[in-house]
Amino acid sequence: MEYPEIDAYASMDSPIHRFDPRAKIVSFTLLIFSFVFVNEIRIALLGFLFSFLILLISRLPLAFALKRIRMVFFFLFPLLLVMPLTVEGREVLNITGISVSFDGLIFASLIIIRALAAVTLALIMLATTRFDITIKALYALKVPGTLVQMLMFTYRYIFVITDEFSRMWESMECKGFRLKANYHGLSIFGNILGMIIIKSYDRTRRVYESMVAKGYSGKPNTLVHLHMSTKDYVLSTCMVGIAIFVHVYQLMFTV
Repeated sequence: MEYPEIDAYASMDSPIHRFDPRAKIVSFTLLIFSFVFVNEIRIALLGFLFSFLILLISRLPLAFALKRIRMVFFFLFPLLLVMPLTVEGREVLNITGISVSFDGLIFASLIIIRALAAVTLALIMLATTRFDITIKALYALKVPGTLVQMLMFTYRYIFVITDEFSRMWESMECKGFRLKANYHGLSIFGNILGMIIIKSYDRTRRVYESMVAKGYSGKPNTLVHLHMSTKDYVLSTCMVGIAIFVHVYQLMFTV
């Protein structure tokens, strides 16, 4: 089975790649929340442009990034069709009694722009750092260990479970099974999902017992030692300052 491009560009060289993972997580998270809670479309657009600028600085391939960003856009695009018809406001068009409001169009655009900015920043944050280093950085930031371990094992075994499901599905297709929207087809599909859940549970127990026997303590061990440099402090300060400035400017702009 072909897996998605996991950590494919984490070994590249750019200022964002060299950014300390702990500072990167904190700075990007603050930027994401800052852009998500913007209420002015022009400021949101500037936030999206800033996110795209960071994408260029990170040197991630645009095809790699745009492929994932456009999935979010296609998911949110129906808002541009629905909200102008449902949100009350200044009417810009009337089609056979159906009112299209300008406020609804602006509100839908605001939601989409904020989401695209947040997704772009999240993609940069995750794609420029190896996943095992991200896990270690989360532990260093005192994120609850249970949550981090769930994230780590989900990342590690979701592809194993997907492989298992694919093998079972191919085996049933070789025996002539074709999924149809009837009682028999749905019951067979439900049985497959049930078997996957049972196998996943058994695998989890065996893996956990094996890891405990090998001395697993719940903390990740990597050869990478995290160290904050002066450049990391400067870059994180700039990003946090931008996150704060966005809302200060919004308050001044709306007054």
